[in-house]
Amino acid sequence: MDSARLQPAFYGGLFIGVLSALPLVSVGNCCCCLWVIAGGVLATYLRQQNTPYEVPASEGALLGLMAGAIGGVVAAILSIPMAAMTSGIQRDVVERILSANPDIPPEVRDTMQRAAGSAARIGFMFISIIVDMVFGMLGGLLGVAMFKKNAPPPPPPPGTIEVLPPEPPPIG
Repeated sequence: MDSARLQPAFYGGLFIGVLSALPLVSVGNCCCCLWVIAGGVLATYLRQQNTPYEVPASEGALLGLMAGAIGGVVAAILSIPMAAMTSGIQRDVVERILSANPDIPPEVRDTMQRAAGSAARIGFMFISIIVDMVFGMLGGLLGVAMFKKNAPPPPPPPGTIEVLPPEPPPIG
């Protein structure tokens, strides 16, 4: 993989990972994976700025896929210390919710108390990497559509022969 593709994917992935790991900012991902799609668009935009020709849809999809994978891993790594810092606050919030609502069924109470811990987050992190890859790919395709260049296609390689379509027979 050349650095012309890897660098934009890295920056798009870094954008995805950092914004997805921040506690309050990560809520933006609840809106149709906003940061993930924006990271795929960013990767395609950066690639488009570095080439004189139009980035094809396949390359935009690949850039978004790579940015989503990088972003998912970065978000997983950054959310471990974030979870350690905020786990006490989450437990307090869950306890307040449970004490304020005594009519919550015992099964829901147990699930809420277990979810306040960090063990369930590890499985969620792996699933979110796959989701980030899919939505990053969609963002890359969206970026191709948004940042089209009106430049002519690249010239054919030397030594190729241009074959013209046959002319239609004359009418009459």
